Amino acid sequence: MKTKFDADDLNLVSLAKEYSNERKARKLFESLRWPDGKPICPHCKNDGEAKAICKLTSKPGSKHKIRAGTYFCGACRKKFTATVGTSFEDSHVPISKWLMAIFILCSSKKSVSALQLSRMLKTTYKTAWFMAMRCRHAMATDIQTAKPLDNICEADETYVTSTGNDNSLSWGKAILALIVERDGEARTRIIPSVTAKNVGQFLNEAVSKTATVNTDEHTAYKKPLKDYKRHDSVVHSRYQYARHNPDGTVSHVNTCESWFSLFKRGLYGSQHIVSREHLQKYASEFEFRWNTRKQTDGERMALFMPRIDGRRLYYRQPAN
Repeated sequence: MKTKFDADDLNLVSLAKEYSNERKARKLFESLRWPDGKPICPHCKNDGEAKAICKLTSKPGSKHKIRAGTYFCGACRKKFTATVGTSFEDSHVPISKWLMAIFILCSSKKSVSALQLSRMLKTTYKTAWFMAMRCRHAMATDIQTAKPLDNICEADETYVTSTGNDNSLSWGKAILALIVERDGEARTRIIPSVTAKNVGQFLNEAVSKTATVNTDEHTAYKKPLKDYKRHDSVVHSRYQYARHNPDGTVSHVNTCESWFSLFKRGLYGSQHIVSREHLQKYASEFEFRWNTRKQTDGERMALFMPRIDGRRLYYRQPAN
């Protein structure tokens, strides 16, 4: 699919210089949202083939101004903009600032706090937190539609502890489970406890049965991995961290340990303290950047944009 821009040219300088104008920012957002150059109706998914989609503009001298970037779908006869049906729907934040926030979060290897984001974008702390959380929510991998990991994988878990003096956020420990495909992607999930049921469900959803899975000696992995192609484990209690097998393979969970190290240093260094409720969103943020680590910052931003489709995040879940 061809786009109207070069993803390699996307950086903070170009965003601030060329797309600080709201009209230009909207055009860039639309080209990222619809890479084919054809608007797609978020209500009925009409792409203009069955019924035409036209752009609405205000008549000269009209008292009722039409919002810039508004389209009309000939199929369902509804109006929409590029933000409808996305994480940014009904937001009063200018699109130019959304683009800056997306790029900052996509390019910050160890994340960035909402307070820092508010200083960089000249917004209130509440607005910056609102923007960051919606970006993190969109970064989550849809495990139901994602391709199962099917090569040599590693599975491990770690405790994430709360820090700081705020008693309302001192929730103790949470367990973050991780599955990483070597030289591939990662999947994360907050689990209530390390049991065969919990890790088994996570493995079954994220990993193909044809994969070789490496774990430590935790007994919770034995039963769930019986049906998989191969299960190798290393015994950390005996100071075994990597084992060279006769077939030339190496059994270890060092990739998981590396991921956990990056996550915790980013979490404690940038956020200092997070609530248990939002811990999965922070894990999803690091998971997305890990999965796109071989891309440039501009390419990562372009890969992020399709994820905002259908990813609404509410303060409270609507009744319907």
